[in-house]
Amino acid sequence: MFRSIRQCARIAQLCVVCTLFGICLWQAREARVAPFSVAAVPSGAPTAAADAPRIESYFASSTFHRHVHSASISPLSDGGLIAAWFAGSREGAHDVNIHAARFDAENRSWGDEFRLISREATERMLQRNIRKLGNPVIALAPDDRLWLFYVSVSLGGWAGSAINTMYSDDDGATWSQPRRLITSPFFNISTLVRNPPVFHSDGSIGLPIYHEFLGKFAEYLYLGPDGEIVDKFRISSGDHSLQPAIVPLSDDSAVALLRNAGMAHGKVLASFTRDRGQSWSEHVAVDPWNPNSAVAAVNEGDGDILVALNDLQDGRFRLSLYHADQDLQHWRPVAVMDESPTGEERVAEDVYMQTLSARYQDVAPEPRETPSHLEQLRSELRRRACHQGPQCEFKYEYPTLIRAPNGFFHLVYSWNNTLIKHVVFNRAWVEQGA
Repeated sequence: MFRSIRQCARIAQLCVVCTLFGICLWQAREARVAPFSVAAVPSGAPTAAADAPRIESYFASSTFHRHVHSASISPLSDGGLIAAWFAGSREGAHDVNIHAARFDAENRSWGDEFRLISREATERMLQRNIRKLGNPVIALAPDDRLWLFYVSVSLGGWAGSAINTMYSDDDGATWSQPRRLITSPFFNISTLVRNPPVFHSDGSIGLPIYHEFLGKFAEYLYLGPDGEIVDKFRISSGDHSLQPAIVPLSDDSAVALLRNAGMAHGKVLASFTRDRGQSWSEHVAVDPWNPNSAVAAVNEGDGDILVALNDLQDGRFRLSLYHADQDLQHWRPVAVMDESPTGEERVAEDVYMQTLSARYQDVAPEPRETPSHLEQLRSELRRRACHQGPQCEFKYEYPTLIRAPNGFFHLVYSWNNTLIKHVVFNRAWVEQGA
């Protein structure tokens, strides 16, 4: 018995020593962070006409029977697009996989969704137990390498997560095997990704990440051009900031907009860097309201910022687009992208079904707006969103916003957890709305 106690004590001491040694290695590294980069316009890609306001809406996903959430979108080198999200019976379920679809720029339509990577394939290739997947982020680097980052959990909830990465050098036709990023010396747990990476002029990658174990805070993970970890830098501290969206403002400066996950005022949080992400200012609250939900942001192209968020004190039944100056001192509403028709989160079932059936028909292509498709849609919405009363709940949430190299903006978000909606618009439409 005494021998067992001594052995346990030695093992505990060894774990502490290894952890401290790992932390020292993290702290001892010095990264020379390159300037932020702006991707070039792909050859043959159409450009956004400055004098003709334009907005179009689509559904990127094509089935109703899965819970879909946390979408990401990226341009492709051929001028098309690819979107990725997680899909399954519910968030965190064993059957959740990473799904994707491609947008054909010539035909201006989304193809059928497909499984990009499964939980089983991730488990097999990483050779470790995987309980669930989530939060894919897909992005095209300036060298035309397409990156996918996504979250997996082996033990516990999201606080026990890790980040995996894959890449493709042929616009997503084939992919490398997933690789687990070792982002923390503390058993490599509680690291998640949500918003697009930032690319630096030397090909390195700045990946915004966050933690949910023993606090909620954001970091900037600095990766080499091949995805190897070089360093990481703390964006925020404490237990109330998540899911940083980073917007480069110049070669050296950027702002991180943070989901407020605990401060009583319910405002968006912001932190600034002037040294390419190596140090960040203390975060401050900025307008408008955002009720502990995801925020998306992008540089408009001239230093001003577009922000998509739920501008509510509570609930996620309205998703809006705002314009802000780069200091985040002045905000102007551009447009409401989706909202409840009554201004309430929950409405009677008949109003709910009529509203969403009509909105689906306004966006869906002809083969998907038949009576049978509408009945499938109603059935899934009733199952997911309707409760006692009966009352049904609107949800427009988890936006991702990018500016493509040709100048068009692309917004994707979860449409009542049943479809992934895609809205594309140009700068003239933003100026008209603002």
